[in-house]
This record gives sequence, structure tokens and C-alpha cells, in this order.
Amino acid sequence: SDLPLPQMEVFKQGFNQKLQEGREKLHQMWLDWSRRSSEESGDESSAEPEEMESLALLMACSITQQLRTTCCKIVSAIQGLPSSLQDKVKQSLSIIEELHASFSAANSFQDLSSSILTQSQRKLAVIQEYMEELLDYLKNNTPLSWLVGPFCPREEEV
Repeated sequence: SDLPLPQMEVFKQGFNQKLQEGREKLHQMWLDWSRRSSEESGDESSAEPEEMESLALLMACSITQQLRTTCCKIVSAIQGLPSSLQDKVKQSLSIIEELHASFSAANSFQDLSSSILTQSQRKLAVIQEYMEELLDYLKNNTPLSWLVGPFCPREEEV
């Protein structure tokens, strides 16, 4: 009866990988931002900072978009679990949507303050914590619906 767990593991690894990528990107963005703020000294050594920055911004948008999609799937898959867990996942989703909105709204790096970037780091850490908690719960309690439910990997339709 513990059929879905390996699938959940795979799923979680994918999610955590996205989170990890997101956190690394954000950290890099934050470092760049801090460096820019402290520098502002017309040092031309860095290669195309604007280009690098808009790329980083695109990546952040794309990663938060993917996290959002995944998180939506989790929300619909965990109905029937304790509401405390469901609330945390819903909270995660709204954090991700908020982050996605911040990045989408920014036309350039200058639009993002260091506080947004620092908060993003912290928020992603919180989401990771919630996901760990969800997985711990699932290790001991497989929802009945999952034995037939949404995490069965579908074979590609031929």
C-alpha cells in the first residue's frame, strides 16, 4: 500500500531541484546587486552586466513559473490531508506566486531591491521546509486516493 511513495520521492527531488536552482539564481542575483551597489565606479571589467542581469531575471521568472505549476499540482493532490499541511502548501503557492509576480513585473535588475532578493531567499527556504514536512507525513500516511490517484505516472499515450 506504499505504492505512491517512490513517485512522491521522485516528484519531491524534482521540486527541490527547482527550489535549489531558484535559490542559487537568487543568491547570484543578490550578489550581483550588492556588488553593483557598492561599486557604482564605472569599472568596465564585467562582461555585459545588463545582459547577464536580464538573463538572470528571465531565469528567475521561468523557475518561479515552474515551481508555481508544480505547487498547484501538489495542492490538488493533497486534498484529504490534515488541513495544517494543506495550509502550508497553499501558503507555499502564494509565496511562489508573489515571487513570480515580483520578477515578472521587473523590467530590469534595478527594479528589484536587495530586500526583495533577500526575502526571496528566505521564502524559498521556508517552502523547502514545508515540502520536507509534507514528505515526512506521507512516509507514514499514504492517502487512500493516491493508491489510484493523481501521482501515478502516465505512460505517454501512443
